[in-house]
Amino acid sequence: MKVIHWKDCEDKKVDQFPYRDKMHDVIGTSIRWLSKHGDDGNGYPEYGLRFFTIQPGGQIPIHNHFYHQTMFIISGEFECWEFDPETDELKNKFICGPGTSIYIPSMQPHGMKNTRDEPSTFTCCIANIYDNEDTL
Repeated sequence: MKVIHWKDCEDKKVDQFPYRDKMHDVIGTSIRWLSKHGDDGNGYPEYGLRFFTIQPGGQIPIHNHFYHQTMFIISGEFECWEFDPETDELKNKFICGPGTSIYIPSMQPHGMKNTRDEPSTFTCCIANIYDNEDTL
């Protein structure tokens, strides 16, 4: 067992994130890894729980990843975007406040923006998926 307070985790700023072989700017976003387990072979854990802080006007641009993720909004408000996986056109826009849970399946293009004039926070749980159960 490991017990840790979120304030004791390094607050690491994220400047860019890849999507379709191009780096995209991430604005006003930092992550604290609360827990990690395993290695998916691509630099990410097989399982992880993260605490995000996004500054006013900050945003995470369109991106996707192999792992499933569930976000839980703690404070503030976010405009969350779902994009078409073929065309990258905006499919849906959701306004999400405290208490909202957002599930994003593997490889679904998505992004989000803080719509408030104060830092907004959420936790994000990631879990890697496998094509073959024998690889577990």
